[in-house]
Amino acid sequence: MSLPAFSTQAELFSTAGLSASLFPERDRYRLFAKLVYPRLAANRAVLEKCYCADNGRVALEPVLMLGTSILQYLDGVPDRQAVEMLRYHAGWNFALNRQLGDEVFHPSSLVNFRHRLEEHQQSAVGFTTILNALEEAGLVSRQSRQRLDSTQMFGRVARMSLLDCVRESLRLALQELEGVLTPETRPVFWVGLWERYVESQTDYRAGSETLARKLAESGTDAWQLLAWLGQPAQTELAAGGQAQLLARVFAEQFEIQAGPAAPAAPEKIAVTASGAAVACALGVPPEANSTQAQATTSHPIPSPTEEAPRVAAAAPAVPGVPQVAPAPHGDGAVTGPPKEDPTQGPAGVNSAVIQPKDKKQLASDRVQNPHDPEATYAVKGQGEKKKEHVGYKVQVAETVCEAELTAGEPTRNFITGIVTHPAYESDQAGAVKMEAEQAAMGLDKPPVQYVDAAYVSAQKLVQAQAEGREIIGPALPGPQKDGRFTAAEFQVNVEERQAICPAGKASPQCSRLVEESTGKVSYRFEFSTPCQDCPLRAQCLGKGQRHRSLVVGEYHTVLQARRQEQQTPAFQQRMEHRNAIEGTQSELVRAHGLRRARYRGLAKAKLQNYFIGAACNIKRWIRREAWKLQQAMGAEAGEMATATAE
Repeated sequence: MSLPAFSTQAELFSTAGLSASLFPERDRYRLFAKLVYPRLAANRAVLEKCYCADNGRVALEPVLMLGTSILQYLDGVPDRQAVEMLRYHAGWNFALNRQLGDEVFHPSSLVNFRHRLEEHQQSAVGFTTILNALEEAGLVSRQSRQRLDSTQMFGRVARMSLLDCVRESLRLALQELEGVLTPETRPVFWVGLWERYVESQTDYRAGSETLARKLAESGTDAWQLLAWLGQPAQTELAAGGQAQLLARVFAEQFEIQAGPAAPAAPEKIAVTASGAAVACALGVPPEANSTQAQATTSHPIPSPTEEAPRVAAAAPAVPGVPQVAPAPHGDGAVTGPPKEDPTQGPAGVNSAVIQPKDKKQLASDRVQNPHDPEATYAVKGQGEKKKEHVGYKVQVAETVCEAELTAGEPTRNFITGIVTHPAYESDQAGAVKMEAEQAAMGLDKPPVQYVDAAYVSAQKLVQAQAEGREIIGPALPGPQKDGRFTAAEFQVNVEERQAICPAGKASPQCSRLVEESTGKVSYRFEFSTPCQDCPLRAQCLGKGQRHRSLVVGEYHTVLQARRQEQQTPAFQQRMEHRNAIEGTQSELVRAHGLRRARYRGLAKAKLQNYFIGAACNIKRWIRREAWKLQQAMGAEAGEMATATAE
């Protein structure tokens, strides 16, 4: 789309003429028009990259679309109501340099605008524009003290059981295939799958044994459909989004084991051009065995479109999966029962057994709901404080002004980063992504960062010291020893390879250990001789233990110093600067809807949160400017009163 002509000059008969009576100097819409709109207009060159210069009909003004999107989150209204506000609300029109009666657009245009921002990787354009404006105004510096914390964000989907997730994935895949397959090209088992997964539902009142049997049955059905899609003739169908998602769900929840299976009905016999095609559909290389097939969850699943030509060309059959000769029909279906194979048992018995994985084998990043595969499961806390959700995790970084505010003065702190990432990822992984985002926005690493224990580790403390920065946060305590002395009671100096036990005795032996697989370094201290006549032996040694040994990490000295420091009043006083991030998160949740995703998908959740962060910063900026104007008016009134008295 080409762009229309653009001008920031107000029209002669616009809402600007009503500014004196309707919008006083401290009105938020007047301040939006004064502070925010010029920055959005100046950033139009960035928005132009999302449009074609001379192709298609004239597009809607992107500055108007961006301003409307920000006002949505400032006032907390959906798309349809936002358009109504443009039609009737004088404040919105004044803020966006419009006049009442101007033509409005359809609410779906806001959806298309968001898609355009995602497509051109400009989701953060509104947030970065406001952040740069705050920097120009002297309210945010490139290197400032910050506090960082995370909060949960619920996805726009419900959490499903394993059975419901597989059944729904099968239903979506069948519906996708139903639109492109004619009745003549459908496999013979199509009718059975359609009846089970599209036209019927699972009885939620069924017992656990029935549900377990249905889960195993759905895994066999998914394997059968994926095997059929693994044929070279079905590569285009296998490349479909729902077919790929079904392959992922199958690999995450089921495993293939060698062994006799129960006799199957004719419509449930696995149908493939070769045994290797089965492996292709499941993401297992043709030379893989059943043990390798179980590990598919931890590796990317190859696309059937990429693997089918290579597999069909040569490779031998997969061990444990018998070959079935292709039928003369175009759909590759077997019209009669297979011949008996003395090595495989009677007809209808397959040596590949499809079994659901144990819960301990399920990965944290598995699909929880096929309608939003990127919404993952996370749990925080235990017992009554346990919180579970399916969705995303949001990291929020905010500046810290240590100066005390006067009575009635608005906050001087602003949001400098808002990162949305999968819920199963740790806070430390989120902190790394926050550093990358702020670096991309031109911000330096904070010289002092206030965090909670989830962000503190020995390696992070050492890294911050090397960079000349501070991480102010408590370190987690070491593992408990059932009432026995823990590592915290030992005075350890890793650099000098010394360790002193609670009884005041030094360790005579220290060993440096290196893990070959990870390169992780640890130190082992032995207290063999000092433990023989120690009066604290009962409090230190476990049952059947002759002497005490202590294993600590490479940076234990730094971690030990932090655990001791966090007990001091001075450290606890500094930690008070972190507490305000809880209020900021509450503001983002209650006033701007951060807790629940409006849209499905991680990319859309990121876009939503960038708009939320921009709206929160604008609100704080406007409040501070209004307070400054009030202070100036009060000072002016005081001067006039003094002059009159004189």
